[in-house]
Amino acid sequence: MTAFRAVAWDLDGTLIDSEGLHLRALIESSAAFGVDLSGLPDEIYRGVNILDVWDGLKPLFRNGTERTAWLDAIERHYAKRSAGLAAIPGAVETVRNLASRGVAQACVSNSGRAIVDANLEALGIRDTLAFSISLDDVSVGKPDPEPFREAVRRFALPAEMVVAVEDSATGARSAREAGLYVVGYIPDGGAVLECDRSIAALSAIASLFETQA
Repeated sequence: MTAFRAVAWDLDGTLIDSEGLHLRALIESSAAFGVDLSGLPDEIYRGVNILDVWDGLKPLFRNGTERTAWLDAIERHYAKRSAGLAAIPGAVETVRNLASRGVAQACVSNSGRAIVDANLEALGIRDTLAFSISLDDVSVGKPDPEPFREAVRRFALPAEMVVAVEDSATGARSAREAGLYVVGYIPDGGAVLECDRSIAALSAIASLFETQA
């Protein structure tokens, strides 16, 4: 059996309950540019990187809106309101437990750097991580495998020794194609992901490292 040495955590929806704020930031920022997205379903863009969201919505912006200005508005809206975000149950405890046992950890996110940093600040776990990867750190986001391949490179480990924890099909595909061991976080009987193992509680990740402490 492969001896796991590191964890590459997804962030939004896996460690922090942020999907609602992401949607509000998208809707309210787009409204400032004259586009009404108030009818969007709650989880339509779960796990989807914001550049792909822009590509899908761009035809609605007929007033010369620049992508950079739109992205900046969304990130500012999000960062101003991120302090009140709650951790996913067991997230902080599990990350700190693994850190105390010497397990290398990182966050691999489909969000931009400003949002990643705001989330890590809200969680208070920056000191436990070896690094974090944002959409700004790669040429293409999930579901492409590049974000997780970059994580593996930075860990300086074989991909099969790194556990990826994901809550979306987009992220699971990215990690799987990068060769990581993929754990699907599926609380409350959520949608089934293509992964090596499914868990309903983040604390279950610790069991993968019990014989390696």
